Amino acid sequence: PSSDCVMAEQLCLSDSTCNATYRTLENCALAKTRLLSLDHDSRVRCLNAELDLGNSSLLHCKCHRRMKRQEHCLRIFWTVHSSMTDGYLNLETSPYENSANEEHWKTDYNKLAALVSGMNCNGSQLAGDATNPCLRATHICNLSKKCFRLRTDYASICTKGAASEDVCDRRKCHRGLRNFFEKVPEDFTKRILFCPCQDEFCGERRRKTIVPDCSFQYNTKPNCLWLLDSCLEDHICKSRLADFQQNCQPVMSPDGCSLHNHAACLQAYMGMIGTPMTPNYVSNSSVEVSLWCTCENSGNQKEKCDQILGMFESNKCL
Repeated sequence: PSSDCVMAEQLCLSDSTCNATYRTLENCALAKTRLLSLDHDSRVRCLNAELDLGNSSLLHCKCHRRMKRQEHCLRIFWTVHSSMTDGYLNLETSPYENSANEEHWKTDYNKLAALVSGMNCNGSQLAGDATNPCLRATHICNLSKKCFRLRTDYASICTKGAASEDVCDRRKCHRGLRNFFEKVPEDFTKRILFCPCQDEFCGERRRKTIVPDCSFQYNTKPNCLWLLDSCLEDHICKSRLADFQQNCQPVMSPDGCSLHNHAACLQAYMGMIGTPMTPNYVSNSSVEVSLWCTCENSGNQKEKCDQILGMFESNKCL
């Protein structure tokens, strides 16, 4: 059985029984997307259709964060698992496969790091980068054509309108950010995003990695429940949130987080960047991160709202 949802869908559609069941699930998912309330019989029919898939490859398929038809793949996943989205924090099954550790990325980074180090020794304009790891990580990115191109792309999109009263195109900015974090090897992107700082100048550069004026901040902080609703309406954001919940759930251990999950949690955190629930560092003097939202005026949903904010502000895995 194929683990790729796009392949699994093709196999299902070629079988008349599976095809009919899948079409039922598509209608169920469509009703949820349009926020239509299903009557009891319809809900049972939808749940039974999901169960009817049994052990088919469609029920157990996954997607890859760097695949070409990612949005299509995620739509298939949530069509098959539409019953999982009934309530908040029911997204703990990630649609993404665990990515393999690709050692050659580290080799590429280390070669470029050595090059920058050599340039420093020769007294070039890069001298002194060692005091600002974030600046050094940026210089190393600039030596990689792909890293430089995609970083320049999102920076130019996300800074449009910054010097005037024009509002930047947040959707395009988010897409540019996702492109950067999906297509550039993680060894580059992690070092830019998680560079260790000893002073506020370095911290401010780190905070502005994702161009907060466009991608993160609004003029006024929206309610976190609104951010969640925006996320659940978007297949990519909903998927990244599910991945984040699965890999960054605090557990019973000495430090409150599963040791083998630290790398997966950081990868899942990076996946949230470029979505309606984009997190960021809150200041230039700490590593505290948060969503740009508030839980004021949440009424009887205050506890739910605090949970959303707490996933980032009080998460021991981060």
